[in-house]
Amino acid sequence: MKSRKENLREVYVWELPVRLYHWLNALCIVVLCGTGFIIANPPGFLSQTEASFRYWFGTVRFVHFVTAFVFLFNFAFRIYWGFNGGNRYAKWDNYIPLRKAQWKDFWRVVKTDVLMIRNAPDPGIGHNTVASLSYFLLFLAFLVQCLTGFALYSQTSTVSFLPRLFAWILPLLGGEMNVRIIHNLLMWFFIIFAVVHVYIVLYHDYIERRSLLSSMIGGWKDIPEEVAAAEEKAEQEEKAR
Repeated sequence: MKSRKENLREVYVWELPVRLYHWLNALCIVVLCGTGFIIANPPGFLSQTEASFRYWFGTVRFVHFVTAFVFLFNFAFRIYWGFNGGNRYAKWDNYIPLRKAQWKDFWRVVKTDVLMIRNAPDPGIGHNTVASLSYFLLFLAFLVQCLTGFALYSQTSTVSFLPRLFAWILPLLGGEMNVRIIHNLLMWFFIIFAVVHVYIVLYHDYIERRSLLSSMIGGWKDIPEEVAAAEEKAEQEEKAR
């Protein structure tokens, strides 16, 4: 019989707004990628059906555009929450390695997860520096995707004023074709990122047993007692300053 004993403490890491953003964002990406595939390469059967059915493609475009608006406002909320709300694990400065301790943690994670020359559990509570930096780059990709997407939408939009605000992107990036290529390449970037993200989450959830997966549902993570105590002390000292 195998067993292991470890003193763990439940720590509330991911607040409800962060969790809602995460899952709504994931849903939007799935819908946008699915409808984006169809828009970029419409199925051949659409041109061989009755005219009354051909508006199915218009419905696909409508779903894509509506989801894009949801994606944009959800993304804008996350930026706001990083500056004006949330606990310390959701703050914007966690995602940009500006402190020496963050770079030290960065190399620790590289040695453990990438080079595999070190075998030790993650001592942190929130995102490690590699994850945080990758999310920051992901946020930049989100921004570019929103800019290119609404720039393309501005060519056909006759109702909403918002897409027209992005019309200047087309000449800036060399025309519609270049914008479409960038928009399509970023879609593949999101797909690859999602696959790697799910793999890493499942891997660490299985190896470290820190309820990493369930924490994005309920918000609570199982943290070693000594790590949680050190974090609590650091937080109290920060508040006392």
